[in-house]
Amino acid sequence: MVSRILHRWFARKVFLKTKRNLQPDKIQPVNKTYGIQQSCAFHNDYPPMTPTLTNSYVHGTCNMPLIAKTVGECLEETTSKYPDREAMVFDRDGIRKTFAQFNEEVDQLAAGLLGIGLKKGDCLGMWGPSNYGWLLMQFATAKAGIILVTVNPAYQAQELEYVLRKVGCKALVFPSQFKTQKYYELLLKACPEVETSSPGSIKSAKLPELRTVIVLDSKPPGAFHLDEVMQAGSTSYVQQLQELQKTLSFDDPICVQFTSGTTGSPKGATLSHHNIVNNIRVIGYRLGFDWRDTRICVPVPMYHCFGSVGGGLAMATFGSTIVFPSPSFEGKAVIETIHKEKCTVIYGTPTMYIDMLSQPDFSNYDMSSVETGIIAAAPIPVELFKDIMAKMHCPELIAKVVDTVTKLTVPVNTKGEVYIRGYCVMLGYWADPEKTKQAISNDRWYKTGDLATMDEYGYLKIVGRCSDMIIRGGENIYPAEIEQFLHTHPKIQEAQVIGVKDERMGEEVCACLRLKQGQEITPEEIKAFCKGQISHFKVPRYIVTVNSYPLTVSGKIQKYKLREEMEKRLRL
Repeated sequence: MVSRILHRWFARKVFLKTKRNLQPDKIQPVNKTYGIQQSCAFHNDYPPMTPTLTNSYVHGTCNMPLIAKTVGECLEETTSKYPDREAMVFDRDGIRKTFAQFNEEVDQLAAGLLGIGLKKGDCLGMWGPSNYGWLLMQFATAKAGIILVTVNPAYQAQELEYVLRKVGCKALVFPSQFKTQKYYELLLKACPEVETSSPGSIKSAKLPELRTVIVLDSKPPGAFHLDEVMQAGSTSYVQQLQELQKTLSFDDPICVQFTSGTTGSPKGATLSHHNIVNNIRVIGYRLGFDWRDTRICVPVPMYHCFGSVGGGLAMATFGSTIVFPSPSFEGKAVIETIHKEKCTVIYGTPTMYIDMLSQPDFSNYDMSSVETGIIAAAPIPVELFKDIMAKMHCPELIAKVVDTVTKLTVPVNTKGEVYIRGYCVMLGYWADPEKTKQAISNDRWYKTGDLATMDEYGYLKIVGRCSDMIIRGGENIYPAEIEQFLHTHPKIQEAQVIGVKDERMGEEVCACLRLKQGQEITPEEIKAFCKGQISHFKVPRYIVTVNSYPLTVSGKIQKYKLREEMEKRLRL
């Protein structure tokens, strides 16, 4: 976890460097604080420098108003400003496009989608790894008023069927194959009728809404090839597209992002143009995308909002160049791409950064172009943060600050569950009013499930997940605190702490450790390392070394699966 002091140091560095590069009229004085249930208002354009909070409630204000634009409007405006600027690079595929080239192909595909019978408000599933076809489909659906449903590229037939039926997808798009995933064959298990259907005329018993299948790089029975869809965008459909865009609203749903399933069945979070456009706008201004020459290295998956919003929308909103090292994450490919493409911004999860930094020939690559970035999706050990700053030349890495309140507002520096409210909160879970009601209160507070403390400056320190908290003999134990400590051991590369069953105590602490290359360790050595440094009840009873952790495609560790594996391994 990033300490409050480290957070404050980073924030000051960001502000000071930003201030030097902005025009004087863009620097505004900090508003005076005002009382909202003993709370405080801060600008999120730059970080707070004075501690003012007494209760764990913060309301972020900004001298930059939220904008009322659709994704398509953002891309059009940016293309007008920078038609000849490089918009994206898919390094592995050798694809480079300028904004003018990309926008032209987006319009052609959007018209083609209308040409094959899709309509505004229809749902289209995108199933596959990060590639140019994915990005093209993201913006073509946005312009055509079609709702993009992001499907985990690792899904098998049963999982695919669940998502398509849940949302009622009219169309599904995928490549022929990626690694061991043969997408068409998997689809036939869920929808065998495809093979004997004409393209665009599928009639399925299990998936009654599905009509159309588009394959990016081949034409199997019952499917359109992507090129056919592009060619279907005749002049009349181009005109229809132009008229349709006049009817689009920034409040319309634009995509359904399914949760990663770290805690159970995936849920479809429904997001609007307003959600994602303003989300990346606030993030981008905080990171300096409005004044930096940004080339963003995007190793995170596009099916996750980290890739599609942090990558695709940053390109469309700020004119950033987005660079994809490979279709899915490969540590070596990322550092090679940063070196080759001179990327200035880097994205990743903690596990991804660990894998990048642990490459044996890391020092052979030039990381000096990197200026800033985002690390997200899981708790971040301080030692990892320090390594990123030192080895990746990334002194301005920051965390996102959100409007926060606990279930009952608690004093500062007191643990509680984080609630957020604002433009970034999703519309709800698609076709799931009960789950929506559980997650979002009547007054639009979203219950994150994160455990955190808030300091006097309004900074949050995440200490874990509510679902991860261990209750050992009545003591509440937060795994992230133990993980943070274990990361300081010189032999440990990564630590994950879970609670496992125990007849006497209810739960016991189990540490699952990935060691640095060539290192060995004993349980006794770890327990001796912990003794006198952390409370006795936090010292792990079980210490297990592992080669890897169960992960979602987006790089999140599935602790419930890790818990199951350890209980089986320990015969509990």
